Amino acid sequence: MTNAAGKETPRRKGPLRRWPEIATVAVLLLFLGAGLLYFDIPYPAGLGPRQPIPFSHRVHVHSKQVSCFMCHTEAVRSSRAGIPPLETCLLCHSRIIRSHPYIAKLRQHFARNRPVIWERVNWVPEFVYFEHSVHIQRGFDCGVCHGDVSAMDRVVQARKFEMGFCIQCHRDNKATTDCFTCHR
Repeated sequence: MTNAAGKETPRRKGPLRRWPEIATVAVLLLFLGAGLLYFDIPYPAGLGPRQPIPFSHRVHVHSKQVSCFMCHTEAVRSSRAGIPPLETCLLCHSRIIRSHPYIAKLRQHFARNRPVIWERVNWVPEFVYFEHSVHIQRGFDCGVCHGDVSAMDRVVQARKFEMGFCIQCHRDNKATTDCFTCHR
């Protein structure tokens, strides 16, 4: 190869000779990856909705050995299990992995008294009365209705809560099927 002055220029060897093509492919892959993440296209089967702050039940229950009722205290004594308040998260995360970006985000929400708006996964219609505490006190495992949440990184709805499911469960467990049990 010669340059404009007629002198021979040394040839690049190996991948350096192809750096423009490699750089172009790398930039295209970077944009493609960013686009997929932005539009949430890689939504693997078996994962529930993306939450504003990622939370893995699998890590907390299996790896860290945190009881379900440490966070979902209301399930034992009320109709709703509910999503725990940020104060519950901060019982641990005011000291543990404080600098993790999502934990920092959680702490910022708490400091600014702003709730985290979670994407709801499980619900029953408003005209249905369901009491979590009664079922828990009678020894039912949460997984009967919610699936194995302890193995989930992102909670997925295990089943639709429809009348047929509930009636069948009541029949199987010799519980009342009186309409006013659930429709008050």
